[in-house]
Amino acid sequence: MTQTQPETQRADRSAGTVAHLRPAYHVRPPSGYLNDPNGPIELGSDVHLFFQSRPTLDMHVPVEWGHATSPDYVNWTLHRPAMAPQPGGPDTDGCWSGNTVLDDGRIRAFYSGRVEDNPFQSILTAVSDDGGASFGPAHQVVPDPAEAIMFRDPFVWKENGTWWMVVGAGYVDRGASIALYRSPDLSQWTEAGPLAELPRTRVGGEDTGSAWECPQLLTIDGRRVAVVASWSPEGGPGEILSFDVDVPLDPRRVDYGTDFYAASALRESRFGPLLFGWLPEGRDRPGWNDGWAGVISLPRVVWLGPDSSLRSAPVPTIDTLRTGAASTGEITGQCEIVVPEGPGRVVIHFGEQERLEIELDADTITIDRSHASLAPHAHGGRMQATDAFDPASGRPAVRIFLDGSVVEAFTRAGRVLSTRVYPTTPPPWRVEGPVGTECWELATHPRSARS
Repeated sequence: MTQTQPETQRADRSAGTVAHLRPAYHVRPPSGYLNDPNGPIELGSDVHLFFQSRPTLDMHVPVEWGHATSPDYVNWTLHRPAMAPQPGGPDTDGCWSGNTVLDDGRIRAFYSGRVEDNPFQSILTAVSDDGGASFGPAHQVVPDPAEAIMFRDPFVWKENGTWWMVVGAGYVDRGASIALYRSPDLSQWTEAGPLAELPRTRVGGEDTGSAWECPQLLTIDGRRVAVVASWSPEGGPGEILSFDVDVPLDPRRVDYGTDFYAASALRESRFGPLLFGWLPEGRDRPGWNDGWAGVISLPRVVWLGPDSSLRSAPVPTIDTLRTGAASTGEITGQCEIVVPEGPGRVVIHFGEQERLEIELDADTITIDRSHASLAPHAHGGRMQATDAFDPASGRPAVRIFLDGSVVEAFTRAGRVLSTRVYPTTPPPWRVEGPVGTECWELATHPRSARS
């Protein structure tokens, strides 16, 4: 068959250099590489979010801490980077992951400083005296370990008058570990033994990893719940897992999609415990030729399900991004698709040969992106979560957030699947779903600050 001009244009676009793939209401800088979210914190009426980023896609450029603020967790303003590596300092090759706390009204960051020749990322602290816009010089707070295969990513919080810190670690003879420290003043830290350890194994089909990075510690319903990123030297990043640290460890996945990693928690917020995550690219590196890569997930309210797994829902203020009235059928690249009841099938038709298929049955949600893109570097495959629907919750069967190449699907029982799709066909797109399915166009953010 003779190829028409539109088909030729689609083939030309298949490398990914198209504006409609760029996320517009999720947090990410205008260009460059973004990865881990870091240190979300409420200060006054605003929430501050920091994140690892590079101004270009050159992975040899050391990461810095980008900075965004929001009055409501959904309308974001991007600012200049808040933290940059100090030449010749303890983070000369990168300001890696950590979190922030309030210290006498000032924002204090704890993070990993990378120096290329050092075997570990030293645990550093730095203080902001201008409300999070910038941080002063850093210094190390705990010694590097004598032996470990990994040691990085502090998370600090205050409980019953004592400051606590966990650090991600892994050891050849002990497996994945969460190192624990305590302090009366954020300056002098004493090792308090491992909070949790687990030799590498498989639980529920998931590899628990040789080490755990980005550990976060939440208190939910009086239970201490750890959220960790499984990691191994040969395979790198694995999955985000959660477990109660005070009972025999039973790690469970936090997100059942293909692209969610390096979770960052806010223990207390106006909505309760929250979780952010990094949504990496779902395409091979040759496809990164449009000047940007990586995005931050929507912030998620989290709770424990009946099986003690961590469940999620988008922050309630996400509804304020809706514009106009609900529609059916045609959508833009920034929208929310709400399916009130299942079972059923949702198909997002990007073009004649490109579609995303979402199946809802009595217990399971399945997302199939096998036909989502004609681009040669886009990933495909299926993802699935069981125990996805709880009729007593009062929530819709599924809420699907589409933002260019980002898909986040939240089910009635709090299961969430995050993935990336790269249709070569630009919007408008078409949605086919069960009776009652509604589509809402969403406003586009973040914006850049003038100062």
